Amino acid sequence: MTTHHTSLTLDIETFSEVNLGKAGMYRYAADPTFELLLLSYSWDAGPVQTIDIASGESIPADVLAALDDPGITKWAFNAAFERTCLSTYLGRQLLPHGWRCHMVWAAALGLPLSLDGVSKALKLNAGKLSTGKDLIKFFSVPAKPSLLNNGLNRNLPGHEPDKWDQFKTYNARDVEAELELHAKLSPFPLPEQVWREYWDDQNINDRGIHLDLDLASAAIELDKQVRDKNLARSSELTGLDNPNSPLQLKDWASKRGITMGSMGKQEVQDTLEATTDPVVKEVLALRLELSKSSVRKYEAMTTSANTNDHRARGLMQFHGAARTGRWAGRLIQVQNLPRNYLPDLDAARALIKDRNLTALEMLYDSVPDVLSQLIRTAFIPREGCEFIVADYSAIEARVIAWLAGEEWRLDLFKRGGDIYCQSASQMFGVPVEKHGVNAHLRQKGKIAELACGYGGSVGALENMGALRMGLSEDELPGLVSAWREANPAIVEFWWAIDQAAQQTLTSGLPATTHGVTFTRQAGILFCCLPSGRRLSYPGATITTGRFGRDVITYQGQNTAKRWDWIETYGPKLVENIVQATARDLLAHAIHTVEAKGWPVVMHVHDELIIEVPTGTATVDETANAMCQAPSWAKGLPLDADGYRCDYYMKE
Repeated sequence: MTTHHTSLTLDIETFSEVNLGKAGMYRYAADPTFELLLLSYSWDAGPVQTIDIASGESIPADVLAALDDPGITKWAFNAAFERTCLSTYLGRQLLPHGWRCHMVWAAALGLPLSLDGVSKALKLNAGKLSTGKDLIKFFSVPAKPSLLNNGLNRNLPGHEPDKWDQFKTYNARDVEAELELHAKLSPFPLPEQVWREYWDDQNINDRGIHLDLDLASAAIELDKQVRDKNLARSSELTGLDNPNSPLQLKDWASKRGITMGSMGKQEVQDTLEATTDPVVKEVLALRLELSKSSVRKYEAMTTSANTNDHRARGLMQFHGAARTGRWAGRLIQVQNLPRNYLPDLDAARALIKDRNLTALEMLYDSVPDVLSQLIRTAFIPREGCEFIVADYSAIEARVIAWLAGEEWRLDLFKRGGDIYCQSASQMFGVPVEKHGVNAHLRQKGKIAELACGYGGSVGALENMGALRMGLSEDELPGLVSAWREANPAIVEFWWAIDQAAQQTLTSGLPATTHGVTFTRQAGILFCCLPSGRRLSYPGATITTGRFGRDVITYQGQNTAKRWDWIETYGPKLVENIVQATARDLLAHAIHTVEAKGWPVVMHVHDELIIEVPTGTATVDETANAMCQAPSWAKGLPLDADGYRCDYYMKE
């Protein structure tokens, strides 16, 4: 009698000459040198089997059949890697549907994004074997030719049979760790909706985005020419052998009577403006030019793009942001692309592709700055297609107004008004129009909007650059109180959320306010969003904070990526709730747009980039599709705007 299996947990070991960390798994698996070495698996949490593919064993038929069967759930930690590598091995693309990922599940519960990190945080018995790193380095990565490996540039199973046996044990042990992790996480299932979003995400990552590799390699060449020229000129002026060294440069400047604390951008800029010494002026200007020059993103493009179709894949990390579940950027880091202000992008791109440095230097003040502004434009649609770029307008301001019930804001959004003008108008009690009466107050409204929505005070205004924009220090406290007085429902929302969270932690019972419910289960504080998705705060408790008042403390990854205690309170929780809700709206929009047959090739914050055959979809249709609110977002006024382009840019 055949058993009917429902789930398969698996882990693989592989070899490729491509650097996985730098080029990403799609490029790694597509390389001709890629090989599948080992596959360990378990049916329905039963005993773990290991198939030694490198030594000629073959994958059993029932396992192969399961890989294509959406009715059998495939589990792996970072399942995208297993699915991508197995697709290459089988010579056909395995579709995401039916695959689930323990890393995504752990991340949704606020746990680290690595199996080792999760094993330590949850104190799993079957933790990763500490010898694993060495074994992977030995068998999965190219090696230096030696007597032991018969002068080859890789170590094969036969070269060190004992180590190979250890590697097989390590591979099986990972599956055991996953099964134990699965059992630990099973009291906290993710909504089916999240897995559907994960499959959408995997389809987008599999599809990838087309790159203009000619532009990227030209930019890298030109940057090197400019750097070499600037360093040579700087050497000539200073007599230093390495004018790029901050220490040597500081020493040189002090000999010319100029004392500098550091060589940070801002200080160099300030000194440059203050000094009258023409040589120092030129040297510091060169220093700034050298610091502008960053072609790392162009280099990441050339490293990660597939050599056949020039598409980069795997740029989005699903649930990459621990607290909110937003996406994180990988490889090219598309979440922080420089903005473009150049009026003539076409002309600048043409000069760079012609590698015409002379003309670039004549036409523009700074070639590195031009290269930096054109990074966006290296994302291009494939032949016969165009991009439609559409993004939500003021999405966080809309979500917070909707959750808090700040009526004047909701009315404004429904009328299509300008939030910065209206905010300034509420704060200063006078009419404010963008290019009309009291227009100078709009900027103050904007800064206050960006800084104050999540409880920010004077410090937040300063961080947003309020002083650089001409506001004086003594008007900042007034700006904060004016904003809070104009938005009483939002202020009330912060403290209602704070109180509900503390109430749940104290009583252990659910507490609901503003459509958000807190519950506590097994030491985790859960915050259930209007979408039904939950935010997780592991180990949350109430402690006395720095200012002597009660604060919520939970465990998570700190800014240094270490597992640590983190403090939070009402306004900060509200920030998480608002950003997480904006993320849920974007995930819904992706699904709506994809269902219409418009392929999403990339998304950045609140913006979708779709690639369609030229003339088949309009900007309005796309923006309207993004504004089809999910059933849980009744009364939330959404608005989106867009443009079409032949390369990605900020309009």
